[in-house]
Amino acid sequence: MEPEEEKKKDGSYRYWVREATADAAPPPMPQKLTNNDVVSNAPPALGSLWNQAGTWEEKNLTKWATDRLKELLVSVGLLQFSSGKAEIIDVSRCVGDAFLVTVRNKKRVGYTYELSLKVRGEWSFEENTMTVKASLDIPEFSFGELDDLEVNVNLSEDKELSQQLKQLIRLDMKQFLEPIRLKLGQFEQELKDR
Repeated sequence: MEPEEEKKKDGSYRYWVREATADAAPPPMPQKLTNNDVVSNAPPALGSLWNQAGTWEEKNLTKWATDRLKELLVSVGLLQFSSGKAEIIDVSRCVGDAFLVTVRNKKRVGYTYELSLKVRGEWSFEENTMTVKASLDIPEFSFGELDDLEVNVNLSEDKELSQQLKQLIRLDMKQFLEPIRLKLGQFEQELKDR
């Protein structure tokens, strides 16, 4: 039985190494780090200081976005039409949220909003000038979908206007769509740059 025991000892495979061999790596030795070792040469991470790996971080930008949307939309200014003029006087409803997400050290922004804008204008019909109030409702819109933007015009109830005149005013008010789209595009760019 001795030859079998010798074969087991001479085998090249060992499940558990109890003895250090000449070709083994030396055991690790602890070393104290210096300030130069601690400072990293990696580019600065986006987001918070605690998230240096840039994993997942979400930042709420709703307050800034709501204030900025109101500021931009009121600045659209006066539009001239064939038989009148109108301007946005107030943002009566601005509901939604905006956020900045840092994922894998990349910034991604997004928002979803609903708007209602108060508009006042003057139209001249058959030697009469009438002041008309309306609201422009923009149903839910979100980041990257400005090409699909819609504007619904709701005129204030005015008994003096005929259906034909109301239709003309609605068509004129729909011309606010392009300046609004431009302002929302500016808003998207500012949101990306934050």
